[in-house]
Amino acid sequence: MKLTESVAKPFIKWVGGKTQLIEQLEALLPADFDDWKDVTYIEPFVGGGAMLFYMLRTHSNIKTAVINDINSDLTTCYKVVRDNPSELIDALQQIQAEYFALTSEEERKVFYMQRRDEFNTKSLDPLRNTTLFFFLNRTCFNGLFRVNKAGLFNVPLGRYNHPQICDAKTINADSELLKNVEILTGDYQETLALAKGKTLFYFDPPYRPLNNTSSFNDYTKEAFNDLAQIRLKQFCDKVVASGYHFMLSNSDCPDGFFDDLYSPYSIEHVWASRSVNANASKRGKLTEILVHDYKEVKQRQLF
Repeated sequence: MKLTESVAKPFIKWVGGKTQLIEQLEALLPADFDDWKDVTYIEPFVGGGAMLFYMLRTHSNIKTAVINDINSDLTTCYKVVRDNPSELIDALQQIQAEYFALTSEEERKVFYMQRRDEFNTKSLDPLRNTTLFFFLNRTCFNGLFRVNKAGLFNVPLGRYNHPQICDAKTINADSELLKNVEILTGDYQETLALAKGKTLFYFDPPYRPLNNTSSFNDYTKEAFNDLAQIRLKQFCDKVVASGYHFMLSNSDCPDGFFDDLYSPYSIEHVWASRSVNANASKRGKLTEILVHDYKEVKQRQLF
């Protein structure tokens, strides 16, 4: 493994990140995945990209990768990391130095709110937008990206004494790994046009809440309700009808919504940890579902 590959990892914290589930997801890939040639790997809801970086690091048969997200701030961030790592590192080092020079909590709060207001103008060039995206992600409460109905970032300042705003090593490694990745911004259905040959889709959409208060999916101002979940299932049908394969993660809802919706496919249950919740008593282990269209997996096991 190359040195750069050993440190390539998600460069931001994102709700629902899959780092903790990687081993289980690997075990549930198609049984013959390593024998596929010239693989196209597509993530229509890329989020923090834990699965993307893992797949690109460990599966050399992936020759083409496509990622998409409806959050334009996020996809702009991926593009800047890919195309302008040196400029981004310089900008992050500067804003980190400015922030660390502030010694009182009140000074830091004022600085944070000024940067948040600037980010919310939605009129910045890609480098500045991404610099502030990183800064807010590393200094806001819980590293939580959340927007209101107007699409404005509204998370308050977190309490971190010395947050790592600039991680140059990770940015450089991720930039190298992303060089041949196509980055789209928009409706996930547009990704089907880029599938070819042996293609695997991995869907990690906004999760369906377990109940009225247990979860949120405010990554964008657009809601991802039950009708959107049904539309996604219909897109999975289209993927399979086109001769491709998919795996999909979502919450393990007690009302059986997904068991009914994805009844034509295989449904596995995997263990995950829930760490982003205002109520500490509601953090901990829970099951998620992993849906796939293929019958044989690498290593079926009881998780």
